Amino acid sequence: MEKVINALKQNNINVIACKTKDEIPAIVEDMLFEGAKISSGGSVSLVESGVWEVINKPCYNFYNRNKPGITPEEQQQVFKEIIGCDFYFCSANAVTEKGELLNVDGFSNRISAIAFGPKKVIMVVGKNKIVKNLNDAFLRVKKVAAPKNCVRLGIDNPCAKLGHCVSLLNNDNPDFADGCQNPRRICVNYLVSGRQRPEKRLTVILCEEDLGY
Repeated sequence: MEKVINALKQNNINVIACKTKDEIPAIVEDMLFEGAKISSGGSVSLVESGVWEVINKPCYNFYNRNKPGITPEEQQQVFKEIIGCDFYFCSANAVTEKGELLNVDGFSNRISAIAFGPKKVIMVVGKNKIVKNLNDAFLRVKKVAAPKNCVRLGIDNPCAKLGHCVSLLNNDNPDFADGCQNPRRICVNYLVSGRQRPEKRLTVILCEEDLGY
């Protein structure tokens, strides 16, 4: 944990370390202000940590892309509003010992918000997401994150049935973008976040417990 924390800081990424997920809601509330414009990516980590309940409080303006009854047109409008939000919450698919963050998306609304737009990006990350290097990070997506998220979302991709990316069937170390040809493939665009330019725009809340996939 200490090695990762130092590496993230060297990459100009703000880090808040905590021992348990129960500490995270209070950390988040201390960051926010009444009336803040907030949005988020789809994230099991946000739910498990209690952050989802915090950002949905009526004292904040939460732009929810998955609001019950939302139309495709309204969802597209939410995606456009995200660029001007004060805070964007998500997790990471992996964080390396060199302080690099890997995120892989289907719609790419999450990685676009991480790269540009919202004033502050807050990633809630459990220790289970820590890997040695980028190669291991890509393999983590293929072996853990993508299969479990396809099962969670009810997407009938090969990895949901195999428990790993189809590209691993005959190759222990495929190219990072190798995968299925399904129209609902969720591994579409890849973002590696290295050293950041803006001071403290990106914050990682790093928890010593496991969170999400």
